[in-house]
Amino acid sequence: MSSRESTAVKTEDLSGSKLVSQSDLKELANCSTSALLLAARVLMNPLIPHEPTSKQARFLTLSERECFYGGAAGGGKSEALLMGALMYADTPGYNAIIFRRTYADLALPGALMDRAWEWLAGTDAKWDERDKTWAFQSGATLTFGYLATENDKFRYQSADFQFIAFDELTQFTETQYTYLFGRLRRLVTSKIPVRVRAASNPGGLGHEWVKQRYIIEGPKKGRPFIPARLEDNPYLDQEDYELSLAELDPVTRAQLRYGDWEITAAGSKFHREWFEIVDQAPNEGEYCRYWDLAATEPKKPGDDPDYTVGALLCLHDGIWYVCDIKRDRLTPGGVKKLVRQTAELDRQDHPGVRVAMEQEPGASGKSEIDRYRREVLVGFDFRGRRVSGDKELRANPVSAAAEAGNVKLVRGLWINDFLDELVLFPQGAHDDQVDATSGAFSELAGPRLAKGGTIRKRSK
Repeated sequence: MSSRESTAVKTEDLSGSKLVSQSDLKELANCSTSALLLAARVLMNPLIPHEPTSKQARFLTLSERECFYGGAAGGGKSEALLMGALMYADTPGYNAIIFRRTYADLALPGALMDRAWEWLAGTDAKWDERDKTWAFQSGATLTFGYLATENDKFRYQSADFQFIAFDELTQFTETQYTYLFGRLRRLVTSKIPVRVRAASNPGGLGHEWVKQRYIIEGPKKGRPFIPARLEDNPYLDQEDYELSLAELDPVTRAQLRYGDWEITAAGSKFHREWFEIVDQAPNEGEYCRYWDLAATEPKKPGDDPDYTVGALLCLHDGIWYVCDIKRDRLTPGGVKKLVRQTAELDRQDHPGVRVAMEQEPGASGKSEIDRYRREVLVGFDFRGRRVSGDKELRANPVSAAAEAGNVKLVRGLWINDFLDELVLFPQGAHDDQVDATSGAFSELAGPRLAKGGTIRKRSK
């Protein structure tokens, strides 16, 4: 659609839509001319064969830089993002990208790439299999990307996009999401709006940060949230899908059927509100960095191996401070480099810092600790630590101290991922951060644990 054509669009030109009601059109027309023009870019777009639902239309006509859609399953989230991506495909210089956490998520039957093929295969758009990109006659592009690991975000550091979308946002980390804002830009002469759009159900490892960003802070921060439920999608067989959702556990069913952001599948060991966030830990405290090692990189998209985690804790006057978490998936060589580099940085800030590491049972575990002592951490106060008992038992002292208000977190980008894992423990997919924190806690506490002083509620 040319700019000349778009400015001539009237409300009556859009009234043929069966799913966007007359009241919706009236609301759009009364709100602003720009909203009406945005609606036209969807309803009169030859690349979009489906008419938007009422909720999708509201989402697509928002002018804010950042918006969030969905909540319940079946509300047409993925389709809304694809529509949004195609709105400016007729405009030279326009580049859009849609992310899922893994490539497998993109390629599933009925998922985003499959649906894009249904919509675009009969058009003049050309598909590049290597780059997973549709190129349009205007020169605009639509790319499909994934962020399976934290470092995958750097694959896009030299790209420019005017539309960035995240499908199932709660599967991403907050740092993956916010990093991509650095790729959102346009030329000074461009009239294309820059937009970040996201959609998701509640639940998943990113539940808490997404809830905080959109449900709690959204209205004040100018980040609109358009909730949509199964009833808002007339394309779906609602009665049949209702039967499928009825088979789920109560927590998942409430999240997917009703878009319930309050209910979570939290464990019983930790609660988010137990942890006060502070700006720094005391310099005079005792410091220990404890490592829980894993030496596995994801072998293919969709793999979810354990992380190598190093937790830096400080103990001062009966209070534990979690100062920093290093967390990555690396090769054995990469793990050793990370451990060494982190030890050097820790020692610059805290000269008396100790380094400890979980020692696996048997001769192989002892040999691994010896190798680290001789090859990686020469000159550092380092020891291996044999552990006993299951993970929950080892986490009990940390849980008790946290409940008593004696564990604080030093402000940093790692906190959301850390708390997400803790509140799901032991039901969550990963427990590496819990293990590393428990190890550092025990290493610093030593015989104090036997006295019970670490879990006593401090008087104010």
